[in-house]
Amino acid sequence: MERKLLVFLMEQKAMKKNYGRILIVDDDADVLQAAQVFLKQHVGSIRTERNPTLIPHLLGQEAFDVILLDMNFERDLSSGQEGLFWLKKILALDPQAVVVLITAYGDVDLAVRAIKEGAIDFVLKPWQNEKLLATVSAALSLRSSRSETESLRRRQQQLSADLDHPFHDFIGSSPAMQQVFQTIAKVAETDANVLIIGENGTGKELAARALHRRSARAGEIFMAVDMGGISETLFESELFGHVKGAFTDARSDRIGRIELASGGTLFLDEIGNLPLGLQAKLLRVLETRQVTRVGANTPVDVDIRLICATNMPICELVNRAQFRQDLLYRINTVEIHLPPLRDRHEDFKPLVEHFIGQVCRKYHKPPKTVSAAGLKKLAGYPWPGNIRELKHALERAVILSESPTLQPEDFPLSHAPESATDLAIKDLNLEQAEETLVRRALSKHQGNVSQAARELGLTRAALYRRLEKYGL
Repeated sequence: MERKLLVFLMEQKAMKKNYGRILIVDDDADVLQAAQVFLKQHVGSIRTERNPTLIPHLLGQEAFDVILLDMNFERDLSSGQEGLFWLKKILALDPQAVVVLITAYGDVDLAVRAIKEGAIDFVLKPWQNEKLLATVSAALSLRSSRSETESLRRRQQQLSADLDHPFHDFIGSSPAMQQVFQTIAKVAETDANVLIIGENGTGKELAARALHRRSARAGEIFMAVDMGGISETLFESELFGHVKGAFTDARSDRIGRIELASGGTLFLDEIGNLPLGLQAKLLRVLETRQVTRVGANTPVDVDIRLICATNMPICELVNRAQFRQDLLYRINTVEIHLPPLRDRHEDFKPLVEHFIGQVCRKYHKPPKTVSAAGLKKLAGYPWPGNIRELKHALERAVILSESPTLQPEDFPLSHAPESATDLAIKDLNLEQAEETLVRRALSKHQGNVSQAARELGLTRAALYRRLEKYGL
């Protein structure tokens, strides 16, 4: 009795907001009245109906969260067949419907069959109020969960439709980009490991996502890991996970990125930053298809499609014994080389038009265009930050300009094109001077973040923070 009272109070608390639309279908007027009197204090609204033939009409008029359906009507007093008929009819009209069957005849086999047919529970008449309330509360929770799941599914479908272009946001008609698209189309449907090589900002993650979207794993997770943004002390824990007590700050178990990506695609950006010790462990994972968390002894099976990317000369790293050759063989079954923006002359105008349109929609701005002089200025800039830098420059211009046509003065690209020997800083503003030096270092090293960071005397993580700060 105490347990029943506890359940009753808990269900009352859960339903205190009086939400939910209930339909009760029973040919007994007394049953309908009793259920309505009791439940109306706990749910949002109740609709009752004695004639089951009106169910299709009622469902066409209103959406119900829970349907309480009698198993036996006047035409079929005891077998429950009429109730099963209307259960199937309801689910045909609304596959997400949550139906609770009620009957005065306690037939276990019939109850099992009804649940197999799609009912979520079975209540005997005369019911106990706390049992009925608990059942309705659970049914409302299930309906809410189903609605959330359906909403997420529709959002995913819409997102997929929005991304239906084979290479969404990955634009290019130049021969170099057409070669990239052809390679992606051939490789995507396989599970081959891919290494994407290109300067900073050329769209390596876009290429990786295009591979994922066109693969058999498109419905699974795409896990991107920026290897340049993880401190060396956290590399192992981030990739492989750890168990509680594995080290000082390991207060609970943690799943690593590789394990999280199981079933889908794991994208390791800037793979050249992976320390040698972890390179051996990653190689082991790729060979055994198992990962062992830090501090654990039992390996966990994983199923990943690996895509890596780097802007570093990885073959030179192999020659300098900074990257394992056997790992390179594993990760580059196929290599995709992304060209820098300065080598994609045919793509420049379409990219400018695409990003301006995108930014105008994002900020609810009227459509804008770029004048011929403005386009000429943009085309004459070397764009050491490639596509990322171009997009940032266009976004800034769209936000600040009040004119429908963007002019050269809307693009303050004074840092280029200066002569290679002109190293004078014309502005004593510290932030502008720092941005100038970062741009020049990137330009000098053709977008190679590691070499630029070394020249500037910064760590890669510190340089990445400045790249983000200045939109490079």
